[in-house]
Amino acid sequence: MSLAGPAAVILAAELGDAVTLGASMAPLCTYKVGGTAAALVEVESVSQLKAIRDVVAGDLVPTLMVGRGSNLLVSDSGFDGIAVRLGDGYGQVSVNKPANQSVNKSEAELLAGGSALMPVVARQSAAAGLTGLEWAVGVPGTIGGGVRMNAGGHGSEIAANLIDVSVFDLYNGGPRTVTAAQLELSYRHSNLKSSDLVLEARFALQACDPEEAKTLISEIVRWRRENQPGGQNAGSVFTNPDNDSAGRLIDQAGLKGYRIGTAEVSTKHANFIQADPGGSADDVRSLIQHIQAVVLDASGVSLVPENRMIGFDQ
Repeated sequence: MSLAGPAAVILAAELGDAVTLGASMAPLCTYKVGGTAAALVEVESVSQLKAIRDVVAGDLVPTLMVGRGSNLLVSDSGFDGIAVRLGDGYGQVSVNKPANQSVNKSEAELLAGGSALMPVVARQSAAAGLTGLEWAVGVPGTIGGGVRMNAGGHGSEIAANLIDVSVFDLYNGGPRTVTAAQLELSYRHSNLKSSDLVLEARFALQACDPEEAKTLISEIVRWRRENQPGGQNAGSVFTNPDNDSAGRLIDQAGLKGYRIGTAEVSTKHANFIQADPGGSADDVRSLIQHIQAVVLDASGVSLVPENRMIGFDQ
């Protein structure tokens, strides 16, 4: 018997308009496909998080943290749990320059809320004359999601500048401060649990010429437009194997343009899957599995998905 149904009803009674019962996950994911969650809660305060914790913790009701959905695939059958999304109140970005400039004139701290969009953070840090996060302009996700998967690109990643994060555990409470070292960040990985929600992240950045940072951002945007597809996708589907490229292996296996139902391997970049408007999440999952099988047979390499796939094994 589902635990999420009663929990969803209780949350709706307690939190009112912040809760949507039977919420479609498709509009919340960049694939734009997938089923519903028992409930979606849009959070604007720690008190709301505590209310969610009080409902879900005792029975360990499944929870799902949703940011921009740029790395998320929810099955057509949906997610039998409570989806939680930080609201705009957690999207603030601020710069804290050292009070004693004689200590280190070149460093500053940037604080970004968990729902802050990574491209926005990249542009705001550049405008403030700080370097280190320009690469994030090409990641269509939130800071919270970026920390969870140690997002990266163009030779850098979250771990390179992260100091610490404020985390709320929906099963055990919080907020608590977790240092970058404690997160055990590695390639597209952190040790954050499914019940952990990143409320804020603190970064150490270096001073720079704002115009140089803006120029670098423009170059990254141009490169991504030239080399990566738009449309309904979730970015890179697979992590790159050591000393190789997942896109190269998929292309070499002859899978560019390969289609299963409403999902297709991009003809522009083989490590992207495009979902048709009104398409099926299950088709995307089937195509991911097909790619894995063909590449393994062709090259002996087991590709590991970056995408979080939810609800397929319920």
